[in-house]
Amino acid sequence: MASTFYHWIKSPAGREYFLSTHFWGPAANWGLPIAALLDLKKDEEVISGTMTGALACYSLVFMRFAWRVQPRNYLLFACHGTNAAAQMTQGGRFVNYFYLGGKEKKAEGQVPGVAASSGSAVAATTEKKV
Repeated sequence: MASTFYHWIKSPAGREYFLSTHFWGPAANWGLPIAALLDLKKDEEVISGTMTGALACYSLVFMRFAWRVQPRNYLLFACHGTNAAAQMTQGGRFVNYFYLGGKEKKAEGQVPGVAASSGSAVAATTEKKV
């Protein structure tokens, strides 16, 4: 299998693919999902709901385009699929923080999804170990 791929890369068809926009367009587009994945670690306060929604819709549209174009552009499809998933995750974080009480829980010092009693239990066990 590896030798078949190696021979394809060395063939005129392989060179034509790697020198075309069918390859370099999606390769350049990978900056968007990489940035989106890195943003998942940032504070929810800085998430723009409007931009997140726009980028999710943009990626969904281009996923369809990548699937419908002939020949199918799997690299573009994967790029925008990754970006759509990251943007929808960001959208969920945005809704949780601004509309489902995440902001208030953070202000109270609670981490959403963690009970207050378990936090004190963790602190107590940490003190014993030290």
